Amino acid sequence: MGICKMDEFKRLYVCMCQERGSEPQESVLGQLKEINKSAKRGHLDLSTKSISQDSCQVLGILLQNDVTFTQVLLSDCMISEDGLKALLQGLHSNSVIKHLDLKGNNLRAEGSEALGKFLRHTASLTSLTLEWNNLGTWENGFSFFSDGLASNQTLKKLDLRNNQINHKGAEELSMALKHNSTLQELDLRWNNIGLLGGRAIQSCFESNKTLVKLELSGNNISSDVLKAIELSIKHNQERQFLKKGNISQRQMLTKEVQNLKQEKSRQFINMMETIDKQREEMNSINRSAALQAGRLQEALDERKSVVNSSTAKLQLMDAALALSHQKEQDLGELLRSLKQEDSSMREKHAKELIKAKEQFGEHEAKCRRDLAAANEKILHYRSKVDELERKCKMQQDLVFELKQELTNTYSELKLRAVQAEESFEAEKKRYRQYRDDSTILHQKEVDNMARHLEDTERVAQESVQRLEATKLGLEEELSRLKIMLANQYAQAEEEVQKVRSFAQLKEQQNCAVLQDKLRTLTQSRDQAQNQILQQNQVIAELQTKNNQLSLEIEVIKRRIDGLQQELGTKEEEKVSALTKARVEFHEQIGHLEAQLSTQEGLREKISTLERQQKVQSYQHREILLDKESEISILMEKLRLKDAEILRIREEEAHRACLLQNAIHSYISSSPLGSTTDKK
Repeated sequence: MGICKMDEFKRLYVCMCQERGSEPQESVLGQLKEINKSAKRGHLDLSTKSISQDSCQVLGILLQNDVTFTQVLLSDCMISEDGLKALLQGLHSNSVIKHLDLKGNNLRAEGSEALGKFLRHTASLTSLTLEWNNLGTWENGFSFFSDGLASNQTLKKLDLRNNQINHKGAEELSMALKHNSTLQELDLRWNNIGLLGGRAIQSCFESNKTLVKLELSGNNISSDVLKAIELSIKHNQERQFLKKGNISQRQMLTKEVQNLKQEKSRQFINMMETIDKQREEMNSINRSAALQAGRLQEALDERKSVVNSSTAKLQLMDAALALSHQKEQDLGELLRSLKQEDSSMREKHAKELIKAKEQFGEHEAKCRRDLAAANEKILHYRSKVDELERKCKMQQDLVFELKQELTNTYSELKLRAVQAEESFEAEKKRYRQYRDDSTILHQKEVDNMARHLEDTERVAQESVQRLEATKLGLEEELSRLKIMLANQYAQAEEEVQKVRSFAQLKEQQNCAVLQDKLRTLTQSRDQAQNQILQQNQVIAELQTKNNQLSLEIEVIKRRIDGLQQELGTKEEEKVSALTKARVEFHEQIGHLEAQLSTQEGLREKISTLERQQKVQSYQHREILLDKESEISILMEKLRLKDAEILRIREEEAHRACLLQNAIHSYISSSPLGSTTDKK
């Protein structure tokens, strides 16, 4: 924040205080000056400064639309609850403040309600410090605060140390944490949560998967509850770590896929541009050939006119030729020489045609070999696709086997739990039957106490001995059950660890397989590029050969002026060769496009396989987490049953003591007891 903005804030504070008819506090003004001089420009630090209610109202109005402060520190400021309401009312619409410190302000019921309303409406606060307040002493106000925390969607860190929070407040916090999905750190040290509050907080981890740090020291919570909470926190930390790793891996894979798509599209565009350029060159070559053919036709027409004129001249000169026989012989020799030259030119032209046909046959054989190689590559790619599908089926079978193993372990754990419950119910029935028998015996002993005092003493001693024997038997059975349950829990933990390690190995193997697939795809892409370059070179060679043939044809046309029919056949053969070359070129382009389409299909299959694998790994992790939560619930039930058995044993011992005291008191109060005492 600049100095001018800080001066403007201070000026607005003074003006608004004067408008409300109150004097601005010197302590606040001095602190604002110090903030202006210090390096922390985004911190409004008014700690240890006593702030009045009017100043709180003015600060709340100023902070409504303020965008300069990101942290507001108001610890030990002796803020009243009305002042806190005004301040928080102003902070409702602020969208910049990230941290709020209200330590040591002795906040109570109304302050809790105001904080709950503020948490429900704020959209920017990520850290809140409420240390050394009394929020937990007022249950209704703290319930409002817990409701606001449940509906909050931005807070990540909350400090509630030394707030007199009892087990009911812990239950309210537990309900809020079940609905909150953003809070990551919670500090509850030095409160009065107790055992019930600890269990309530432990129950919130069944639905809360975001809390990764929880401080509970100084709350009189038993060690087993603390261990269970620590285990849940570790599960949440592992889940967050796995979630971050999956997100980073997904981002990397999406980037790689996008890069591959961009490269393929760029290569395709370049190839299409080269094809367009080649088409334009072929069109220009055809146009130039047509122009040359037109020029040759004009030259032939001129030669025809010259020949016609020469024939007219020859007709005129026939009379002169008939006069001289020598001239006729010379002309005959000239004609023979012309015929010899004509035959030699025909032979040469036939040889050149045979040579061109051989070259065209070699080119056709080469194109066929290229087609055969392309077909082999297509078959190779199809075999690769079959291998990938077979591997995917194997992975699905492995996942199905893992699911079956998990269901078997879960059913075994359920059977063991049912057996334990049945044994416990049997013990309960036996204990109830024994209790009923003891009550019947007690009533009979009370009815016959006057007549059979000695018999009742003997029966009481025998009943005490039986109680001690049954007590020992119950203790032995409880110890045996505890040992058996501990062994079962250890076995279940070992099985879960094995399943976890196996799942991690499978994920690593799948990642390695996917990387190998990406490498093979890049290699196939490079091979396709090399093939395209080779075909471009072949096309360039064909164009050079075509140019050479056109030059040779032009030379032959210049030499043979009178052979119009042969020149026409030559032109037709050239046009047919060009059309064949064009057809072969278009066929090669079609084969390349088919190869590109097959590669795109392979990419789509790979992406679907990756998505299926991610979904299966996510489902597997969720199943493991559900199993762990069920195991923790079973352990909690066993612990509760142990506590109930201990309570029953204590009640039985107390009842036995009461029975002995009643017998002794009855004996001492009876006349027989008094006579025995006198003796």
